[in-house]
Amino acid sequence: MGFKELKNKKWFKVMTNMYVLVLTIFVIWMAFFDTNSLLIHLELRNEVKKLEKQKEFLQGEIDKDKEILEKLSDQKELEKFAREKFYMKKENEEIFLIEYEDSLKTKKNE
Repeated sequence: MGFKELKNKKWFKVMTNMYVLVLTIFVIWMAFFDTNSLLIHLELRNEVKKLEKQKEFLQGEIDKDKEILEKLSDQKELEKFAREKFYMKKENEEIFLIEYEDSLKTKKNE
């Protein structure tokens, strides 16, 4: 099969057409080498999805904190929170912390 026979084939004529060659080069350039290539778009899309998940998580945390702030606006809830979290007490009051063996870290449990 010589070059003359190859030149007469239909697929060879289509592939050597100037418009097809330019279009092929353009598509390859845009897909792989351009600053806005297809690969970069895929990476950016994945990053956007990750950031949206993080946004949803943080929005949930904000909602939880708002609920806590609403609870703490009540004087009794604020006192309960201070006693539980920071072991605060009233004047002339004693606090006893009760710890169970299974909650303590001992040498056997470590």
